[in-house]
Amino acid sequence: MDTRIEVLVGELLRQHSLHLAVAESCTGGLIAHCLTNIPGSSDYFLGGVIAYAYEAKVRLLGVAWETLEQFGAVSRETVLEMAIGVRRALAADIGLSVSGIAGPGGGTPTKPVGLVWIGLSTAEVDLAWSYQWSGDRLQVKEQSVEQALRLLADFLNSNG
Repeated sequence: MDTRIEVLVGELLRQHSLHLAVAESCTGGLIAHCLTNIPGSSDYFLGGVIAYAYEAKVRLLGVAWETLEQFGAVSRETVLEMAIGVRRALAADIGLSVSGIAGPGGGTPTKPVGLVWIGLSTAEVDLAWSYQWSGDRLQVKEQSVEQALRLLADFLNSNG
């Protein structure tokens, strides 16, 4: 039996007849890559937006410039706007977003390398979580993808 988290997420989305869209920044499409590695993922995965630059977050996801200027790209406020924006743009039931500092540079004392925010949006609820990962750039990305999919699976198990 395949126990990968992306398989479980797919089974749960299919079971609840829900469709997912993702908005990725620091993960650069890795969530979409993992989801589309599963045969039949088109049943529940609508697509995603890789919005790395501020301009892409604003134009493609509807993130407010004011949000980015006040809180930065790596913030609760921004990942919530990203998740809401991708959910609306792709007419999905669930929007999942990730923004963080994968490193090795780019960190600050208040936002160190490895800080990642994950957002989840449905018509009923908007949620966000932050994590501080350790490791190199690829490890930060992989940990972020794994956790984003775990949070989605937990949400689907309790709210689907």
